[in-house]
Amino acid sequence: MTLTHLPILETRTLNWPDEAACGLFAAQIAQQPALHDARIELDGPLGAGKTTFVRHLLRALGATGRIKSPTYAVVEPYELCTPKGQPLAVSHFDFYRFDDPHEWADAGLRDLYAEPGLKIAEWAEKAAPYLPPPDLRLTLAPQPDDSRTVCAEAFSATGLALLHGAAA
Repeated sequence: MTLTHLPILETRTLNWPDEAACGLFAAQIAQQPALHDARIELDGPLGAGKTTFVRHLLRALGATGRIKSPTYAVVEPYELCTPKGQPLAVSHFDFYRFDDPHEWADAGLRDLYAEPGLKIAEWAEKAAPYLPPPDLRLTLAPQPDDSRTVCAEAFSATGLALLHGAAA
């Protein structure tokens, strides 16, 4: 039998009643040493809060200035420091405008994705099957009261470490 999906090591359902809860979760993730070379995917419809989460995470990692969505540029790179002062390369990808997964290879993103550092991908399904598997996937679902239900799935030991660290 062939596996058609990644094995999920742990799944948690989170409730973010407001943006502050999103920011708190991002700040907890930012404190985790496993973040240094992690791959995080963010799923959800337009307006779910994917880029908002990234902004909170990057701010928690010390980013200053404008943090913009890479919808048109496909990737925004950042050279940051972890809360413990270690350098951290971050690449924020947004594949929303991809019409064909081959655009991943055509854009030369394989080499960038293979470099050390944190990789955060929005609309990752549009780059499948070329995108490496994530360590952690967050699927954000907006609710009628403006809260968010978040399905957090860990696919690796790194993903587990991030998820457990955020729960501390």
